[in-house]
Amino acid sequence: RIYYISATIYFYDKTQKMVDLFGSIPWSEAGLLGTNKGDYAKSEPKYDDAATIYTTMRDDLKGFSDELNTIQLTPAVSTIINTQDFINHGDLTKWEKYCNSLRLRMLTRVSGVASFQSRVSSEIAAIVANPSSYPLVLTNADNILIKVTDPTTGVSNGSGTGASASFYTGLIGWGNADRAGKVMIDSMNNNGDPRIRSIFEPGDSAKPVGTYIGLDPSLDNTTGTAIANSGVLARYNRSTLTQNIYIPGMIINAAEVNFLLSEYYLNAGNDASAQSAYEAGINQSIQYYYWLRTISNDATNSTSLIAPTTAEINAYIARNGIAWANATSAAQKLNRMSNQKWINYNVLEPD
Repeated sequence: RIYYISATIYFYDKTQKMVDLFGSIPWSEAGLLGTNKGDYAKSEPKYDDAATIYTTMRDDLKGFSDELNTIQLTPAVSTIINTQDFINHGDLTKWEKYCNSLRLRMLTRVSGVASFQSRVSSEIAAIVANPSSYPLVLTNADNILIKVTDPTTGVSNGSGTGASASFYTGLIGWGNADRAGKVMIDSMNNNGDPRIRSIFEPGDSAKPVGTYIGLDPSLDNTTGTAIANSGVLARYNRSTLTQNIYIPGMIINAAEVNFLLSEYYLNAGNDASAQSAYEAGINQSIQYYYWLRTISNDATNSTSLIAPTTAEINAYIARNGIAWANATSAAQKLNRMSNQKWINYNVLEPD
C-alpha cells in the first residue's frame, strides 16, 4: 500500500504541472495499450478536463494524508523501502509533509476558481489548524528532494567530473545562456539581497570590479550579444549551481510552502500570520541557497562564500522594497510575496 500511495503522490505532482501547462490532458484512460493487448484504436484515450483531474487528485491526496497518519510498515518493507524510495527513503513523516504541501500548492492554484473557492478555504484552514495531522514542509530539513549520493553513476550524470557532468550543460545550456537577467539582478542589487553572491557571480570585466550586472532582454540581438561577449555580465554561480554536480532535484521546499501560506493568510485577512510566513519563506530561501554551496565540490570560485549573518538577513527583510509593512495594499503585499517566490524558484524549481 505504501508503494501505491507514495508513487501516486509523486505522479500527481507531475500531473499538476502538465495540467497547469496544457489544461485538458489524456489521463484516466492513458497508458492502456498493454492492457488492451496492443490495440491502438481501442487504447486511444479521451482528454480529461482540468477541473475533473484537480478534483480527483485533491480527493485522493486528502485520503492519502489521513491514511499516512495510521499506516504501519512491516519490518521487511520498512527495510527494503529505505533503498527503493529514492525521494524520502521510506520516511513516512516526510511523505505526509510532501502530500500535504502538494495539497496546499494545488488548493492555492485553484483558489481563484469560483467553483472551488469554498472547498479551498475549508481544506487549507483544516491543514493549518491541524499541524500534527497535516504536517507541512516548513524548514529546509523537511525539503522534498532527490539527493545526489554518487555523481559517478548513470542515475546522476555518469562521470562526476568537469563541466560535461554539470548542471551548466543541462538546464542552462551553452555559450551565454548562463548570464543573469537584468530584472532579477536589479531587484537583488537594489534591495541588498544576500542570495545574490550565492546564486550569481560578477562578470570578469565588470566595472567596478565585483558588481553584478544583468542583461536587458529588450535589447536587439546584436547589442545584447556584444554585451554578453564583453564579459561584464553576471552569470549563474558556477560553484553553487552550474558546476555543482551534487545539486539535488528539488521537488518542494520550505520557502515555497511558507510563501503559499503567506498567500492564504493574506486572502483570509490575517495580516500578521501572512507577514510571519512571508519572512519565514525569505529566511528559508536564503539558507537553502547557501546550503547548496556547502555540498558542492567545485572550486571554480576560489573565494569562499560567506554566509549572511542574522543581522544581514533582517536588514534585507526590513528594506523598503521588501518589508511587508511598507506595502500599503493586499495587492502590493501579494506582489512582494510573488517576487520572492520568483527569486526562490529561479532556475531550480521553475514551476
